[in-house]
Amino acid sequence: MHHSNEPFGIPDIKNVIPEFIKPWIILCFFFIYQMSGGVYLAVAGEMRGSLSLMQEDIMMAGFSSLVGLAITFAIILRLKFRFTLRTNLLITSIGLIVCNLICLHTSSVFVLILTCFISGLFRMWGTFSCNTTIQLWVTPKRDMAVWFCYIQLFVQCFIEVSGIAAIYTAYLGTWEYMHWVVILILLLLVTFVLLLFKKHRSVPYLPLFGIDWMGIVLWSVTILSALFILIYGDFYDWFQSAYIRISAAIGAGTLLLNLWRASFIRHPFIALKAWTFRNVWLTLILYILLDLLISPSHIFEHLYAEQILGYDILNLNILSWAVVLGTIAGVGVMFYFFAIRKAKYKTMTIVGFAFIVAYLLVMYFIIDYNLNQNLLMIPLFLRGIGYVIIAITFITALTSVQFEYFFQSLTIQAFISACLGSLIGSAFLDRLMKFVLKKNFMNLSSGLDPMNPVFQNMSVSNIAQILNNQAILISMKEIYGWLCVAGIFCLLFFIFPKSTLRPIIRHPKFSMLRKFIKHQLKVDKLFAKSNL
Repeated sequence: MHHSNEPFGIPDIKNVIPEFIKPWIILCFFFIYQMSGGVYLAVAGEMRGSLSLMQEDIMMAGFSSLVGLAITFAIILRLKFRFTLRTNLLITSIGLIVCNLICLHTSSVFVLILTCFISGLFRMWGTFSCNTTIQLWVTPKRDMAVWFCYIQLFVQCFIEVSGIAAIYTAYLGTWEYMHWVVILILLLLVTFVLLLFKKHRSVPYLPLFGIDWMGIVLWSVTILSALFILIYGDFYDWFQSAYIRISAAIGAGTLLLNLWRASFIRHPFIALKAWTFRNVWLTLILYILLDLLISPSHIFEHLYAEQILGYDILNLNILSWAVVLGTIAGVGVMFYFFAIRKAKYKTMTIVGFAFIVAYLLVMYFIIDYNLNQNLLMIPLFLRGIGYVIIAITFITALTSVQFEYFFQSLTIQAFISACLGSLIGSAFLDRLMKFVLKKNFMNLSSGLDPMNPVFQNMSVSNIAQILNNQAILISMKEIYGWLCVAGIFCLLFFIFPKSTLRPIIRHPKFSMLRKFIKHQLKVDKLFAKSNL
């Protein structure tokens, strides 16, 4: 594919800003959008006490933001061609300011969830506007392997950094301070855009015609229903509760309605064909497998560090830096072997899962009452490497999908990778942990000798606490062992088949994308006239 040799520039910014500084300004905007969100799950405990909400309510709001983010992928290209960069930045930044203000002043769970959902949409919209503006600056040849290394580097790092910042801010004051800091930064962004951005249209205007708005609503309800089941399932005792059964009925009904509508409307939000591509359904399965393997990171790591090792919130925060360093190292590995040396998709998938298995093995062997904090950072570092390698590999694999379905496939993958995958893993591990913990507690307590002089001077509550901690430690070690075995079998399974697919796909030029969308609009208008 031919690419223009013209020097890179951003004509949307006034010429009073030197050309070499303009990309860095857009990159700073990207950082701001990544730090902006509806609620911050890292300070869910403080929010829960302040707003008199349950932990599940805060989690539902936080994950609904990810649903809004995932839904936006399928229409994001249309939004770019409809509005100028200046308008996109103003709409999204002002929208995020309003969402943060609402999150600060509401205790209604429904309002909080809806606000977070909308904030996720604005966040993705603003992020895409920034990134597509500097894409040729990052990779002049539009090499998608290089591009997704850049995307995942900052996205995965800022997931951790925003949590770290939220915890430090809450520690120094209250959880509301993080929202006020974000609002202040977004106000500076709005001021900068108003003063230094021009009303310039980098891409030709195309209207928002032919978008399946009903499909957006129905798919949002489907995923939010699944979130409700996974988050509140344990609280309501799963399908023993009418709430869970009603939610399951709503989710299944809207899912079937989505698939039925996609079989006959002209431009469904997610076409049926988008699900048939091998790299779409295969990455969904592998993401679920990945989330099951790393599910201890969502439950065990904090439980072990807090209850067994006695770490406070600041020591827990330090551990997050190990994941950030692992992410940076993983992106470095991918950039050299995947983007430059063009290693196979299968090879990098095996490497990524190997790091995940290494994380599980290290955790299995080092778990102890007197574990040093620096030693605990090693498996977290390995997990950071493994996860980002797999994330880059899987999202780049979607570039082999026909372009008509590419952004729909991104939404499908995000349903699992961002929204449901971690909750599926956590729900599975939570049920397994309860069973194993009960078994180990009974085994330990059955061998307790009341005549043992060690226990004679201890209260019943102290003895129960010791037994509980010991049962937790043994149960964690047992589950890590089973996950290690499962991970090793997965690696053996991956090694046998052969694949020659390599990441050599280029992103199409925006002129081609506009022609493609414009052709669809003409066909829609002719079809509409023929029905009059």
